[in-house]
Amino acid sequence: MGKSLLIIYQFKQGVRMKLQVHSIHFDADMKLLEFIQSKLNKLDMFYDRITGGEVFLRLDKGDTKKVRSKMLEVKINLPGGTLFVKEQASTFEEAMDIAIEALKVQLKKFKDKIQEKVNPTRNVLISMAMES
Repeated sequence: MGKSLLIIYQFKQGVRMKLQVHSIHFDADMKLLEFIQSKLNKLDMFYDRITGGEVFLRLDKGDTKKVRSKMLEVKINLPGGTLFVKEQASTFEEAMDIAIEALKVQLKKFKDKIQEKVNPTRNVLISMAMES
């Protein structure tokens, strides 16, 4: 029971991203998989060098079988690093929305960190200009 799905798609800049979606102990429907893919596609606007990712979907063990919260884990592979987010919500869509917001913040920080390594004097010049 459960599936693993591999999706490979290409961003505008020609970078290919390999995305694996794993549904643990249940079968995810195509609508959910398309929702996840469309959300992850939007991360390209924040950092265009994403090389791959994995999404794990699982049902949290609750007291009753009717009300089980949804656990979602997203791992994004980048040149020089990996980002990870784990979220829990009442639906996978809600958990994905929360995870995407967290990934946007992480991507911005990662991008800033890379820029500092590439051009460390840029920040000094900006702060000197602001002091003048």
